[in-house]
Amino acid sequence: METITARLTEKLLSLHYDNLPAEAISMARQVALDGLGVILAGSREPLGLGRISIEYVREGGGAPQASVISAGFKTSMVNAAYVNGTMAHALDWDNTWYPLNHPTSPTLPAILAIAEYHKLSGKKIIEAIVTAFEMQGRLRLASTGLKTGQGFHKPGTTGTFGATAGAARLLNLDAQQTMMALGLAGSRAGSISINTGTMTKSSHSGHAARMGVECALLAQHGWTASADVFGPKGFFDTFLHGDAKPELLLENFAAPLRMVDPGVGFKKYPSNYFTHRPIDAALALRREHHITADQIASVNVQFPPFEYVNRPQPRTGLDGKFSIQYTTLVALLDGEITIDSFDNTRRFAPDIEALLPRVTLSMDDSIPGDFDQTWAVVEVTLKDGRTLSNKMKTLSGWIGQPLTRDQRLAKFDACTRHILDKSAAARMLELVENLDQLDNVSEVMDIARCDPK
Repeated sequence: METITARLTEKLLSLHYDNLPAEAISMARQVALDGLGVILAGSREPLGLGRISIEYVREGGGAPQASVISAGFKTSMVNAAYVNGTMAHALDWDNTWYPLNHPTSPTLPAILAIAEYHKLSGKKIIEAIVTAFEMQGRLRLASTGLKTGQGFHKPGTTGTFGATAGAARLLNLDAQQTMMALGLAGSRAGSISINTGTMTKSSHSGHAARMGVECALLAQHGWTASADVFGPKGFFDTFLHGDAKPELLLENFAAPLRMVDPGVGFKKYPSNYFTHRPIDAALALRREHHITADQIASVNVQFPPFEYVNRPQPRTGLDGKFSIQYTTLVALLDGEITIDSFDNTRRFAPDIEALLPRVTLSMDDSIPGDFDQTWAVVEVTLKDGRTLSNKMKTLSGWIGQPLTRDQRLAKFDACTRHILDKSAAARMLELVENLDQLDNVSEVMDIARCDPK
C-alpha cells in the first residue's frame, strides 16, 4: 500500500519550472528579493543578533562554499544557511501567509546556499522556492494542532520540512532519497514559542534552513530514515498528538499553488504581524488629528484574546516587536515604524517610559481571533477630554491587499540603504527581478556578501 509520504513525495517531484504558472514564477522572484532585503537588514539588528550569528559561524570555520550575507566571507552550505536564515527572521520583517507561517526565512537561505555552491540556474531556484512553499503550506494546513503563539514555533517545525523539500529539488534527489530526507527532517524539527522576544526565536528559521541542507545532503549520500514520516506515529502523532488532517497534504495539491492562492503577505513593518493593524490604526489617528505626546492622557487597544502580544513592559527593543502596547505607542509618537523603533535606546527613551504605563490592551471575545478575519480598535484619550478612535480591519500587504511594486521596492530600499551602495542595490534588484534568466546566482550572492574593499 502506497503511503501518504510516498504520494506527497511524488507530487513534490512533479513540480517543474516548465509547468509552473506565471503567477508562481512572479511570486517566487518577489519572495527572493524581499528575502534578500530582510537578510541584509537583519544583519544589522540593533541588539546584535546578526553580529553574534556572523561571528559564531566565522569562528567555526567551514569550507568556503556559500556566502554569509553582509559579512564578506564564505562558509559551508550548512553554516551559511543557518546564519542567513537567522538574519532573515531577525527583524520579524520576513513575509508570511495563511494559515500563519513564515515561508521564506527557513527556506530561501537553504536554497541560496546550495544554488550558489553548485552554480544552479535561476529557474532551478524558482522551482525550489515553489516546492519549498508548497510543502510548508500543505503541512501548515494539515497541522491543525499547531497553534499560533503556543507550543512549537512554526519555522522550526513546518519550516524545516519546507527547507528540506526545496533542497531536495535542487540536488535532484529521487523519490526514495526525498522520502529519506523528509524522514530525517522529522527528527530535526522543533522550536518552542516561549523564546519569542529573544534572539532564539530568529534562530528557529536558521536552524530549519541548516537542517534542510543537512537532510538533503545526507539523503543524497545514502542516509536512511523512516519512509513515512507523515504516517502513523510520525510527525502528526508526535508533535500534535493526532490533532491534524493529514489528507490536506494531498488534497488539491498545487491546484492552485499555495503561493498563488491565497498568496503571500509581505510585511510593511519589522514587527510581529499581529501588531500591524494597531500600528496602522495609530498611524492613521496621528495623521488625521496631528496627535503629539503632550496631548495623550491614555491609550486603549481593543483586540481579540491573544496573550502572545500582550507585553505591557517589553524587556528589550527586540521584545517590543511582540508588544501591542509598545508598537501602538511608538506609532503614535513617531509617526512611523522602522528598524530603529526596536532598539533599546527607543524602547527606554523618556517619552516611552512616561506613556507606556498608560497604554492598555483590552481583549474582547467578540473580535474574531482568526488573523484573516480579525480587527483592532485604537482609542486615544486626550488631556482635553476628547477620545479619538480608529477601527482597523484591512491590512495592507496581507492576502487580498498586496503591496504595490513601489511599496515593495521602498521596503527593499529601507532594508539595503545602509549596507549596499545605490549601484549595488540597483544591480541586485535587476538580477533578482529577472531571476529565471540567470545561469547562476553567483553575481547576486557576490553583491549580497559585501566583500571588504
